[in-house]
Amino acid sequence: MSTHVLVVAHGSRAPGTAEAHGALCARLAEQLPDVVVGPAFLEMSAPSIADAVDAAVAAGAHTVVLVPHFLHAGNHTGRDLPAALAAARARHPGVDLRLGQHLGADERIVAVLADRARAVLAETPGLAETPGLTDPPG
Repeated sequence: MSTHVLVVAHGSRAPGTAEAHGALCARLAEQLPDVVVGPAFLEMSAPSIADAVDAAVAAGAHTVVLVPHFLHAGNHTGRDLPAALAAARARHPGVDLRLGQHLGADERIVAVLADRARAVLAETPGLAETPGLTDPPG
């Protein structure tokens, strides 16, 4: 019996996006060595949430956690992901299936956005000298 964490992304037809999401999941797996981490997609990419949950259960998962890789609350986080979880619970009544919180405006994301903005501003002549724009926080 094991615990599986499925990082749920939207999915895309753009080449390389599923592979990039898989690479993100591999990096997360390094941070969570006691669980199995894998990708799942809401639509347009494979594996679907249903297929990923079913595969986790077939591999012996007693707990499956869906972690949304979505920034904001919306129809996908408020309706589609809970519906996918309910369907998975109906298919696997003996498995502990859980849904994590979407990313939201977590301060760590704000810090990443600030870093990205600073990097662009540092490349823009005249802006790098503007007080406060390129100073790191704290």
